[in-house]
Amino acid sequence: MSKLFTFRGLERVPTENAEAGDIIILAGLKKATVGDTLCSIEWNEALDTPSIEPPTLSMTIGINDSPLAGRDGKKLTSRMIRDRLEKEAEGNVAIKVAETESETAFEVSGRGELQLGVLIETMRREGFELTVGRPKVIVKNDENGQKLEPWEDLLIDVDEEYSGSVVETLSQRKAILKSMDTLASQKQRLIFDIPSRGLIGYQNLFLTETRGTGTLSRLFSGFLPWAGSIEGRKAGAYISNSSGRSVGYALFNLQDRATFFIGVGEDLYPGMIVGENSRDNDLEVNPTKGKQLTNIRASGSDENIKLTPPRRMSLEQSLSWINEDEAIEVTPKVIRLRKVILDSNERKRAQRPKP
Repeated sequence: MSKLFTFRGLERVPTENAEAGDIIILAGLKKATVGDTLCSIEWNEALDTPSIEPPTLSMTIGINDSPLAGRDGKKLTSRMIRDRLEKEAEGNVAIKVAETESETAFEVSGRGELQLGVLIETMRREGFELTVGRPKVIVKNDENGQKLEPWEDLLIDVDEEYSGSVVETLSQRKAILKSMDTLASQKQRLIFDIPSRGLIGYQNLFLTETRGTGTLSRLFSGFLPWAGSIEGRKAGAYISNSSGRSVGYALFNLQDRATFFIGVGEDLYPGMIVGENSRDNDLEVNPTKGKQLTNIRASGSDENIKLTPPRRMSLEQSLSWINEDEAIEVTPKVIRLRKVILDSNERKRAQRPKP
């Protein structure tokens, strides 16, 4: 060991000694890993290694290959992304990084979508541009070939008036209610067993259902038998079929059948998701199409265009919204939703049943 550092507030400062309770950094160790015991040379018994919860979710993180790549960030290459992810895995024992079939993308595993979302947000602020896929649970097989998935213990404290909707929503996500107890101040404590899949995207829905008054905590319980299918997003996507900037006239004519994620004057490209369809099918639209002008105008013939404000989703909300054939384009300035395959004809070919 060559140097010892401790923290004073947010500042890291060098020191000659540390006491119980101090958070320290050791420099100069050639080989060290989680679970090692650092002690005096007179001590010859290692401490028990604490158990570390295994990763339960994984997602693909790769280079930004959209037509708008390189406009906002400076860290664009797969080598830069690999180095950053490997550095994160060195200091964060819950993060695992693996290669994929593509040389430009990596599979990153962690403990829940919040932890992975924090990593992506941190990289975004550091100047990276990324393409991020939908989170998926890590699946295993037991010695009999039975499919296993991660399950969690879920504890919820909520006002009594909202407990019914919470139980109903979680039951649709394959949760099993273990107990329901009444607490003080008209609160109820609900304890569930639930597959980790059922909690993907639930945090924001929970805040909406409980009007922000509920509290939720979760703890990994183990890999248990697969719970069956869980119904995903019911709505389809509005997909841009053109490049250019969005026009108010086009959005006005389409907004009755969609909830838009974009406003007027935003850059678009083919394959970019611009809104949520009111029906369950995807629909290609042209938000760049302006009104045809003529040389003769009748006074008062043009209607005033009134647009519904767009629905702006956070990174966590976007991760829970996208399907497997969709992805998120993350840059230091914007978050865009897109199809994994941007070309319309290639998407249709990929959706055909394989012989």
